Amino acid sequence: MQSNTNGHGPKRVVLYARVSTEEQARSGYSLAQQFEALREYAVREGYEILEEVADPGQSGASLERPGMDRVRDLVAAGGVSVVLAQDRDRFAREPAYHYLLKKEFEEYSTKIRALNDRGDESPEGELTDGILDQLAKYERAKMAERTRRGKLRKAREGNIVNTKRTRYGFKTNVDGTGYEIDEEKIRIIRRKFHMVGVDKVRVHGVITAFKKEGIPTPTGKKVWERAIVKRLIWEDSYKPHSFEELEDIVSPEVLSGLDQDKSYGVYYFNRERVLTHQVVEETPQGRRYKKKTRRILKDRSEWIAIPVPDAGIPREVVESARRALEQNKASSKADDRTWELSAGIFRCGHCGRAMATHATFYWRKDGEKARYHYYRCQNAATHKELCSYRRSYKADRLEEKVWEVVSQALKRPEKLRAGLEEMIRQEEKSLRNNPKKQAEIWRTRILEANEKRKRYQEMAAEGLIDFGELREKLFELDEQKTLAEREIDVLQEKEQRLDQMRRDKEDLLNELVAMTPRLIDELPSEEKLRVYEMLGLRVTSGKDGTLEITGDLAGLSFGKAEPSYPSRS
Repeated sequence: MQSNTNGHGPKRVVLYARVSTEEQARSGYSLAQQFEALREYAVREGYEILEEVADPGQSGASLERPGMDRVRDLVAAGGVSVVLAQDRDRFAREPAYHYLLKKEFEEYSTKIRALNDRGDESPEGELTDGILDQLAKYERAKMAERTRRGKLRKAREGNIVNTKRTRYGFKTNVDGTGYEIDEEKIRIIRRKFHMVGVDKVRVHGVITAFKKEGIPTPTGKKVWERAIVKRLIWEDSYKPHSFEELEDIVSPEVLSGLDQDKSYGVYYFNRERVLTHQVVEETPQGRRYKKKTRRILKDRSEWIAIPVPDAGIPREVVESARRALEQNKASSKADDRTWELSAGIFRCGHCGRAMATHATFYWRKDGEKARYHYYRCQNAATHKELCSYRRSYKADRLEEKVWEVVSQALKRPEKLRAGLEEMIRQEEKSLRNNPKKQAEIWRTRILEANEKRKRYQEMAAEGLIDFGELREKLFELDEQKTLAEREIDVLQEKEQRLDQMRRDKEDLLNELVAMTPRLIDELPSEEKLRVYEMLGLRVTSGKDGTLEITGDLAGLSFGKAEPSYPSRS
């Protein structure tokens, strides 16, 4: 590239350098190296450097960059002869954007130049650079496609593909192909599942507890967001899958490397398509650059399942936490009233969706404006193809009816005790076998493994087996012992959970018994809602108008409640 002084003294130049985060991580392509080369060229060619502008961590796929905006402002102010970069793709990766900048700068008599320009300013030279830009774009697309296919192949082989973040609670193994348990973080995950699935703590309660104890989020923030707590509960990496379940979702080659007697979590690769673009917002403080990300869930047939170590969370706890999450809705306080059957308590018996709260008004004959509050199925109102249940329920009358049934049960602690004990029996039944007995079996296996270890060592000392065989046998015994110890830990957690349920039952009964019948009758709406949540209450609308109350008060129901509409009198 030739100097453009034209005999009129030094020309003013703006030096521009850009590097994306990926380029820095991959090749160390630094801003300092670019500026060093640009300064050398500017001095050699007699340019006067007006300003050096950098765009660190910025992609060339868009022109909306802080540094590029600064360059364009300098050019628009006048007096800039050349904007210089090390490579043409530092300005933009898209040839169309490069052409746009060139035409924009020409309006201010400014040229755009790069150290790797091949042509001159003639039409033939511009054609040459244009062709080479398109070839470079093609090479980048081809490289991206090779990278994508390589990652898919690696994932299908059962290997973890390097991503920006390791799944919380795990760490990458030495060779970078799989996960290992991060004991410190996995304890937080186990606790969160126990709080939501066993202790029935709402998501807000989890966030409050973690904030109070100073437990940072996966990204290091101080406060956990609801979305993060909920997303981790639905993450299959923490849910144990049996060998038989994995047969349906992983390849035979991956399956052959797994232990049939163990359970595994499942990490799904290629689950989402992430689209990122940068936007600029004008604020009183100046321009603000934000990256917006949109995630598109791919068809499940494209997901690739990768087995990961069992997180040590019992399956029933995972499923219980997910059920609680489905029911964990925020209570409505619209229109200055507490809706006692919101928070997912009142559900449509036709489609299963939580009944929505609504308020409207009408004019009475005396000219006064009256409010009308009611529950209805939102699907039936807005998505008629999903639900045909058109009934609506007057809020005051329905809430009064439900509380009448529930309060009668609260005044009879013996009936409530029977319901809670039945719930505990069902929980014990779900554990299938006696945890204490199972733990004893695993302890026996540990003792047997220790005895075998002694015998193998004695055989090696007597020369009956060589040290290679001894090492292999001891390794197998260590694996068996580790498995047994982990199973004992899981069983102990089950026992602790049952003990906690029994204590919670007594605490709940004591609290309710302490309420006199008079206090029960006078409870405000907020307290009624809290009682409903403690009891796991569900009110379901039947197709014929019958409303069924279920939950820990299983079997209670009240007759037909015809839909109520606003009175015009």
